[in-house]
Amino acid sequence: MEIVVPVRNEEHDLGPSVRRLHDFLRTRFPFTARIAIADNGSTDATWVVALALADELDLVRAVRLDQPGRGRALRSVWSASDAEVLAYMDVDLSTDLNALLPLVAPLLSGHSDVAIGTRLAPGARVIRGPRREVISRCYNLLLHATLRVGFSDAQCGFKAIRADRARPLLAVTEDPGWFFDTEMLVRAERAGLRIHEVPVDWTDDADSRVDVVGTALADLRGIVRLGGGRELARFLGVGVACTVAYILIYLALRGAMPAQAANALSLLVTAVANTAVNRRFTFGVRGRRHAVRHQARGLLAFGAGLLLTSGALAALHAVSARPGRGAEVTALVGANLLATILRFVLYRSWVFRARTAPTRPAPLQPAPTGLAQPDGSAR
Repeated sequence: MEIVVPVRNEEHDLGPSVRRLHDFLRTRFPFTARIAIADNGSTDATWVVALALADELDLVRAVRLDQPGRGRALRSVWSASDAEVLAYMDVDLSTDLNALLPLVAPLLSGHSDVAIGTRLAPGARVIRGPRREVISRCYNLLLHATLRVGFSDAQCGFKAIRADRARPLLAVTEDPGWFFDTEMLVRAERAGLRIHEVPVDWTDDADSRVDVVGTALADLRGIVRLGGGRELARFLGVGVACTVAYILIYLALRGAMPAQAANALSLLVTAVANTAVNRRFTFGVRGRRHAVRHQARGLLAFGAGLLLTSGALAALHAVSARPGRGAEVTALVGANLLATILRFVLYRSWVFRARTAPTRPAPLQPAPTGLAQPDGSAR
Protein backbone atom coordinates (compact mmCIF):
# COMPACT_ATOMS: atom_id res chain seq x y z
CA MET A 1 0.00 0.00 0.00
CA GLU A 2 1.11 3.56 -0.71
CA ILE A 3 -0.21 6.35 1.50
CA VAL A 4 -0.01 9.84 0.03
CA VAL A 5 0.22 12.81 2.39
CA PRO A 6 -0.49 15.95 0.30
CA VAL A 7 1.11 19.04 1.81
CA ARG A 8 1.41 22.72 1.03
CA ASN A 9 3.25 25.04 3.44
CA GLU A 10 3.24 22.53 6.30
CA GLU A 11 6.83 22.83 7.49
CA HIS A 12 5.90 22.66 11.19
CA ASP A 13 3.39 19.77 11.19
CA LEU A 14 4.97 17.58 8.53
CA GLY A 15 7.83 16.09 10.55
CA PRO A 16 5.88 15.01 13.67
CA SER A 17 2.97 13.65 11.64
CA VAL A 18 5.06 11.61 9.20
CA ARG A 19 7.21 10.17 12.00
CA ARG A 20 4.06 9.15 13.87
CA LEU A 21 2.60 7.52 10.75
CA HIS A 22 5.91 5.81 9.95
CA ASP A 23 6.14 4.38 13.47
CA PHE A 24 2.57 3.07 13.21
CA LEU A 25 3.26 1.33 9.88
CA ARG A 26 6.49 -0.15 11.23
CA THR A 27 5.12 -1.53 14.49
CA ARG A 28 1.35 -2.01 14.18
CA PHE A 29 0.40 -2.46 10.52
CA PRO A 30 0.58 -6.01 9.10
CA PHE A 31 0.99 -5.17 5.39
CA THR A 32 3.82 -3.72 3.34
CA ALA A 33 3.37 0.03 3.06
CA ARG A 34 5.18 3.22 2.17
CA ILE A 35 4.50 6.93 2.56
CA ALA A 36 4.68 9.46 -0.26
CA ILE A 37 4.91 13.09 0.80
CA ALA A 38 3.41 15.09 -2.08
CA ASP A 39 4.52 18.71 -1.79
CA ASN A 40 2.26 20.72 -4.10
CA GLY A 41 3.43 24.30 -4.49
CA SER A 42 4.89 25.02 -1.05
CA THR A 43 6.67 28.34 -0.61
CA ASP A 44 8.11 27.67 2.85
CA ALA A 45 10.56 24.97 4.01
CA THR A 46 8.14 22.08 3.51
CA TRP A 47 10.17 20.55 0.66
CA VAL A 48 13.38 20.70 2.69
CA VAL A 49 11.63 18.92 5.58
CA ALA A 50 10.19 16.34 3.16
CA LEU A 51 13.64 15.55 1.73
CA ALA A 52 15.09 15.18 5.25
CA LEU A 53 12.30 12.77 6.20
CA ALA A 54 12.91 10.72 3.03
CA ASP A 55 16.60 10.44 4.01
CA GLU A 56 15.80 9.58 7.62
CA LEU A 57 12.91 7.11 7.27
CA ASP A 58 13.11 4.05 5.04
CA LEU A 59 9.36 3.91 4.26
CA VAL A 60 9.17 7.54 3.10
CA ARG A 61 9.67 9.13 -0.31
CA ALA A 62 9.09 12.72 -1.40
CA VAL A 63 7.52 14.04 -4.59
CA ARG A 64 7.43 17.71 -5.55
CA LEU A 65 4.93 19.46 -7.82
CA ASP A 66 5.27 23.12 -8.75
CA GLN A 67 1.54 23.76 -8.86
CA PRO A 68 -0.79 23.59 -5.83
CA GLY A 69 -3.83 21.34 -5.56
CA ARG A 70 -4.62 18.26 -3.51
CA GLY A 71 -6.23 16.55 -6.49
CA ARG A 72 -3.24 17.29 -8.68
CA ALA A 73 -0.92 15.79 -6.05
CA LEU A 74 -2.98 12.62 -5.62
CA ARG A 75 -3.33 12.11 -9.37
CA SER A 76 0.43 12.48 -9.88
CA VAL A 77 1.50 10.01 -7.19
CA TRP A 78 -1.31 7.49 -7.66
CA SER A 79 -0.81 7.36 -11.44
CA ALA A 80 2.85 6.42 -11.05
CA SER A 81 2.51 4.06 -8.08
CA ASP A 82 3.08 0.29 -8.32
CA ALA A 83 1.19 -0.42 -5.07
CA GLU A 84 -1.90 -2.64 -4.97
CA VAL A 85 -3.80 -0.21 -2.76
CA LEU A 86 -3.58 3.58 -2.95
CA ALA A 87 -4.55 5.74 0.02
CA TYR A 88 -4.27 9.26 1.30
CA MET A 89 -4.64 11.08 4.58
CA ASP A 90 -4.40 14.69 5.69
CA VAL A 91 -1.13 15.80 7.23
CA ASP A 92 -2.79 16.72 10.54
CA LEU A 93 -3.68 13.02 11.10
CA SER A 94 -7.04 14.05 12.53
CA THR A 95 -8.26 10.47 11.99
CA ASP A 96 -7.16 7.88 14.54
CA LEU A 97 -4.68 5.58 12.79
CA ASN A 98 -6.34 2.51 14.31
CA ALA A 99 -8.93 2.90 11.51
CA LEU A 100 -6.29 2.26 8.83
CA LEU A 101 -6.47 -1.54 8.89
CA PRO A 102 -10.31 -1.63 8.77
CA LEU A 103 -10.05 0.85 5.87
CA VAL A 104 -7.76 -1.23 3.63
CA ALA A 105 -8.61 -4.81 4.64
CA PRO A 106 -11.79 -4.98 2.46
CA LEU A 107 -9.74 -3.74 -0.51
CA LEU A 108 -6.93 -6.26 -0.06
CA SER A 109 -9.44 -9.10 0.36
CA GLY A 110 -11.30 -8.08 -2.81
CA HIS A 111 -14.54 -7.43 -0.96
CA SER A 112 -14.68 -3.72 -1.88
CA ASP A 113 -13.20 -1.35 -4.45
CA VAL A 114 -13.07 1.94 -2.55
CA ALA A 115 -12.97 2.63 1.20
CA ILE A 116 -13.61 5.91 3.00
CA GLY A 117 -13.51 7.09 6.57
CA THR A 118 -16.76 8.65 7.73
CA ARG A 119 -17.48 10.99 10.62
CA LEU A 120 -21.23 10.94 9.99
CA ALA A 121 -22.08 7.24 10.41
CA PRO A 122 -23.08 5.48 13.65
CA GLY A 123 -20.01 4.50 15.64
CA ALA A 124 -17.91 7.52 14.65
CA ARG A 125 -16.49 9.64 17.46
CA VAL A 126 -15.89 13.23 16.43
CA ILE A 127 -14.47 16.20 18.32
CA ARG A 128 -14.84 19.48 16.43
CA GLY A 129 -16.41 22.91 16.73
CA PRO A 130 -20.00 23.66 15.72
CA ARG A 131 -18.94 25.76 12.70
CA ARG A 132 -17.04 22.90 11.04
CA GLU A 133 -19.79 20.45 12.01
CA VAL A 134 -22.52 22.54 10.36
CA ILE A 135 -20.45 23.16 7.21
CA SER A 136 -19.62 19.47 6.82
CA ARG A 137 -23.19 18.29 7.30
CA CYS A 138 -24.58 20.94 4.94
CA TYR A 139 -22.05 19.96 2.26
CA ASN A 140 -22.92 16.28 2.47
CA LEU A 141 -26.64 17.05 2.51
CA LEU A 142 -26.11 19.13 -0.64
CA LEU A 143 -24.35 16.20 -2.33
CA HIS A 144 -27.23 13.89 -1.46
CA ALA A 145 -29.82 16.38 -2.73
CA THR A 146 -28.08 17.33 -5.99
CA LEU A 147 -26.17 14.22 -7.04
CA ARG A 148 -28.16 11.54 -5.17
CA VAL A 149 -24.99 9.95 -3.74
CA GLY A 150 -25.18 7.02 -1.36
CA PHE A 151 -21.99 7.51 0.69
CA SER A 152 -22.24 9.49 3.91
CA ASP A 153 -19.07 11.60 4.16
CA ALA A 154 -17.23 12.93 1.10
CA GLN A 155 -14.80 15.24 2.91
CA CYS A 156 -13.03 13.05 5.45
CA GLY A 157 -9.33 13.07 4.53
CA PHE A 158 -8.94 9.32 4.97
CA LYS A 159 -9.59 7.26 1.84
CA ALA A 160 -8.22 4.27 -0.07
CA ILE A 161 -8.84 2.59 -3.42
CA ARG A 162 -7.61 -0.51 -5.24
CA ALA A 163 -5.05 0.53 -7.84
CA ASP A 164 -6.75 -1.36 -10.67
CA ARG A 165 -9.98 0.51 -9.93
CA ALA A 166 -8.21 3.86 -9.56
CA ARG A 167 -6.66 3.96 -13.03
CA PRO A 168 -9.86 4.31 -15.09
CA LEU A 169 -11.25 6.75 -12.53
CA LEU A 170 -8.14 8.92 -12.71
CA ALA A 171 -8.65 9.13 -16.48
CA VAL A 172 -12.04 10.84 -16.05
CA THR A 173 -11.70 12.71 -12.74
CA GLU A 174 -10.91 16.32 -13.62
CA ASP A 175 -10.75 18.47 -10.49
CA PRO A 176 -7.19 19.41 -9.39
CA GLY A 177 -8.17 20.70 -5.94
CA TRP A 178 -10.25 19.84 -2.88
CA PHE A 179 -13.19 18.48 -4.90
CA PHE A 180 -11.02 15.75 -6.45
CA ASP A 181 -11.87 12.94 -4.05
CA THR A 182 -15.57 13.86 -3.99
CA GLU A 183 -15.64 13.67 -7.78
CA MET A 184 -13.80 10.36 -7.75
CA LEU A 185 -16.30 8.94 -5.25
CA VAL A 186 -19.26 10.09 -7.35
CA ARG A 187 -17.79 8.56 -10.49
CA ALA A 188 -16.90 5.34 -8.64
CA GLU A 189 -20.45 5.00 -7.34
CA ARG A 190 -21.94 5.67 -10.79
CA ALA A 191 -19.62 3.02 -12.26
CA GLY A 192 -21.05 0.46 -9.84
CA LEU A 193 -17.94 0.13 -7.65
CA ARG A 194 -18.41 -1.02 -4.07
CA ILE A 195 -17.65 1.69 -1.50
CA HIS A 196 -16.87 0.54 2.03
CA GLU A 197 -17.35 3.03 4.89
CA VAL A 198 -15.41 2.95 8.16
CA PRO A 199 -16.66 5.04 11.13
CA VAL A 200 -13.61 6.85 12.50
CA ASP A 201 -12.45 8.63 15.62
CA TRP A 202 -11.69 12.14 14.40
CA THR A 203 -10.34 15.22 16.21
CA ASP A 204 -10.58 18.62 14.55
CA ASP A 205 -7.37 20.44 13.69
CA ALA A 206 -7.79 23.89 15.25
CA ASP A 207 -4.96 25.22 13.04
CA SER A 208 -6.65 24.28 9.75
CA ARG A 209 -5.97 26.89 7.05
CA VAL A 210 -8.49 25.76 4.48
CA ASP A 211 -10.15 28.67 2.67
CA VAL A 212 -13.74 27.74 3.51
CA VAL A 213 -15.42 30.23 1.16
CA GLY A 214 -13.13 29.56 -1.80
CA THR A 215 -13.38 25.79 -1.29
CA ALA A 216 -17.18 25.97 -1.03
CA LEU A 217 -17.44 27.89 -4.31
CA ALA A 218 -15.11 25.42 -6.05
CA ASP A 219 -17.19 22.53 -4.70
CA LEU A 220 -20.38 24.11 -6.03
CA ARG A 221 -18.78 24.41 -9.48
CA GLY A 222 -17.81 20.75 -9.27
CA ILE A 223 -21.35 19.71 -8.32
CA VAL A 224 -22.73 21.65 -11.30
CA ARG A 225 -20.20 19.98 -13.62
CA LEU A 226 -21.20 16.51 -12.41
CA GLY A 227 -24.83 17.03 -13.30
CA GLY A 228 -26.30 18.69 -10.24
CA GLY A 229 -26.27 21.88 -12.25
CA ARG A 230 -29.36 23.43 -13.76
CA GLU A 231 -31.59 23.42 -10.71
CA LEU A 232 -28.71 24.39 -8.44
CA ALA A 233 -27.62 27.27 -10.71
CA ARG A 234 -31.16 28.64 -10.86
CA PHE A 235 -31.59 28.22 -7.13
CA LEU A 236 -28.34 30.08 -6.44
CA GLY A 237 -29.44 32.91 -8.74
CA VAL A 238 -32.72 33.24 -6.85
CA GLY A 239 -30.81 32.95 -3.58
CA VAL A 240 -28.44 35.80 -4.43
CA ALA A 241 -31.34 38.08 -5.39
CA CYS A 242 -33.27 37.20 -2.23
CA THR A 243 -30.19 37.69 -0.06
CA VAL A 244 -29.66 41.19 -1.46
CA ALA A 245 -33.33 41.99 -0.86
CA TYR A 246 -33.11 40.49 2.63
CA ILE A 247 -30.14 42.67 3.60
CA LEU A 248 -31.74 45.84 2.14
CA ILE A 249 -35.01 45.22 4.01
CA TYR A 250 -33.06 44.45 7.19
CA LEU A 251 -31.10 47.72 6.96
CA ALA A 252 -34.31 49.67 6.27
CA LEU A 253 -36.02 48.15 9.31
CA ARG A 254 -33.02 48.24 11.62
CA GLY A 255 -33.39 51.93 12.37
CA ALA A 256 -36.91 51.40 13.71
CA MET A 257 -36.60 48.09 15.60
CA PRO A 258 -34.11 45.78 17.34
CA ALA A 259 -31.81 43.54 15.32
CA GLN A 260 -33.67 40.28 16.02
CA ALA A 261 -37.07 41.71 15.07
CA ALA A 262 -35.69 43.30 11.88
CA ASN A 263 -34.02 40.01 10.98
CA ALA A 264 -37.19 37.95 11.52
CA LEU A 265 -39.43 40.28 9.50
CA SER A 266 -37.02 40.73 6.58
CA LEU A 267 -36.34 37.00 6.46
CA LEU A 268 -40.06 36.17 6.47
CA VAL A 269 -40.79 38.52 3.55
CA THR A 270 -37.95 37.18 1.43
CA ALA A 271 -38.66 33.54 2.38
CA VAL A 272 -42.21 33.74 0.99
CA ALA A 273 -40.87 35.31 -2.21
CA ASN A 274 -38.04 32.75 -2.37
CA THR A 275 -40.46 29.81 -2.17
CA ALA A 276 -42.78 31.28 -4.81
CA VAL A 277 -40.00 32.07 -7.29
CA ASN A 278 -38.18 28.77 -6.81
CA ARG A 279 -41.45 26.87 -7.16
CA ARG A 280 -41.92 28.13 -10.71
CA PHE A 281 -38.47 29.12 -11.95
CA THR A 282 -36.20 26.46 -10.39
CA PHE A 283 -38.39 23.40 -9.97
CA GLY A 284 -40.91 24.04 -12.77
CA VAL A 285 -44.06 23.71 -10.66
CA ARG A 286 -46.90 25.72 -12.24
CA GLY A 287 -50.52 26.31 -11.36
CA ARG A 288 -52.17 26.74 -8.00
CA ARG A 289 -52.32 23.08 -7.08
CA HIS A 290 -50.46 22.45 -3.79
CA ALA A 291 -49.31 26.10 -3.72
CA VAL A 292 -50.50 26.56 -0.13
CA ARG A 293 -48.84 23.32 0.95
CA HIS A 294 -45.60 24.37 -0.72
CA GLN A 295 -45.64 27.73 1.06
CA ALA A 296 -46.38 26.03 4.40
CA ARG A 297 -43.43 23.71 3.94
CA GLY A 298 -41.33 26.62 2.77
CA LEU A 299 -42.05 28.35 6.08
CA LEU A 300 -40.40 25.42 7.88
CA ALA A 301 -37.31 26.08 5.79
CA PHE A 302 -37.71 29.73 6.81
CA GLY A 303 -37.69 28.57 10.45
CA ALA A 304 -34.36 26.85 9.96
CA GLY A 305 -32.95 30.02 8.39
CA LEU A 306 -34.32 32.10 11.25
CA LEU A 307 -32.58 29.87 13.80
CA LEU A 308 -29.25 30.18 11.98
CA THR A 309 -29.40 33.94 11.42
CA SER A 310 -30.78 34.69 14.90
CA GLY A 311 -28.04 32.56 16.40
CA ALA A 312 -25.41 34.44 14.41
CA LEU A 313 -26.78 37.78 15.63
CA ALA A 314 -26.95 36.56 19.21
CA ALA A 315 -23.36 35.37 19.07
CA LEU A 316 -22.22 38.68 17.58
CA HIS A 317 -24.00 40.73 20.24
CA ALA A 318 -22.57 38.48 22.95
CA VAL A 319 -19.08 39.33 21.73
CA SER A 320 -19.74 43.04 21.17
CA ALA A 321 -22.40 45.04 23.00
CA ARG A 322 -22.82 47.50 20.11
CA PRO A 323 -21.59 45.98 16.83
CA GLY A 324 -21.72 48.08 13.70
CA ARG A 325 -24.14 47.52 10.84
CA GLY A 326 -21.34 46.10 8.73
CA ALA A 327 -20.56 43.43 11.34
CA GLU A 328 -24.25 42.52 11.58
CA VAL A 329 -24.57 42.23 7.82
CA THR A 330 -21.43 40.04 7.63
CA ALA A 331 -22.76 37.68 10.30
CA LEU A 332 -26.15 37.50 8.60
CA VAL A 333 -24.71 36.80 5.14
CA GLY A 334 -22.57 33.95 6.50
CA ALA A 335 -25.48 32.39 8.36
CA ASN A 336 -27.77 32.91 5.40
CA LEU A 337 -25.33 31.01 3.17
CA LEU A 338 -25.69 27.95 5.38
CA ALA A 339 -29.46 28.47 5.47
CA THR A 340 -29.51 28.61 1.66
CA ILE A 341 -27.78 25.23 1.38
CA LEU A 342 -30.22 23.73 3.87
CA ARG A 343 -33.15 25.32 2.05
CA PHE A 344 -32.09 23.80 -1.26
CA VAL A 345 -31.91 20.35 0.33
CA LEU A 346 -35.38 20.76 1.82
CA TYR A 347 -36.85 22.19 -1.38
CA ARG A 348 -35.59 19.40 -3.59
CA SER A 349 -36.05 16.44 -1.27
CA TRP A 350 -39.29 17.46 0.49
CA VAL A 351 -41.01 20.76 -0.37
CA PHE A 352 -41.25 20.22 -4.13
CA ARG A 353 -40.12 16.56 -4.30
CA ALA A 354 -37.79 16.39 -7.32
CA ARG A 355 -39.50 14.36 -10.02
CA THR A 356 -36.67 13.30 -12.29
CA ALA A 357 -33.33 11.65 -11.73
CA PRO A 358 -30.22 13.65 -12.63
CA THR A 359 -28.56 13.05 -15.96
CA ARG A 360 -25.72 10.58 -15.60
CA PRO A 361 -22.36 11.13 -17.31
CA ALA A 362 -20.94 8.77 -19.89
CA PRO A 363 -19.49 5.47 -18.61
CA LEU A 364 -15.88 5.34 -17.56
CA GLN A 365 -13.42 4.91 -20.40
CA PRO A 366 -10.54 2.41 -20.13
CA ALA A 367 -7.43 3.75 -18.48
CA PRO A 368 -4.81 5.08 -20.90
CA THR A 369 -1.88 2.84 -21.73
CA GLY A 370 1.11 3.37 -19.49
CA LEU A 371 1.42 5.27 -16.25
CA ALA A 372 1.69 9.03 -15.99
CA GLN A 373 4.82 10.32 -14.34
CA PRO A 374 4.70 12.86 -11.49
CA ASP A 375 5.50 16.47 -12.27
CA GLY A 376 8.79 17.63 -10.87
CA SER A 377 11.47 15.63 -9.04
CA ALA A 378 10.90 12.48 -7.04
CA ARG A 379 13.01 10.89 -4.39
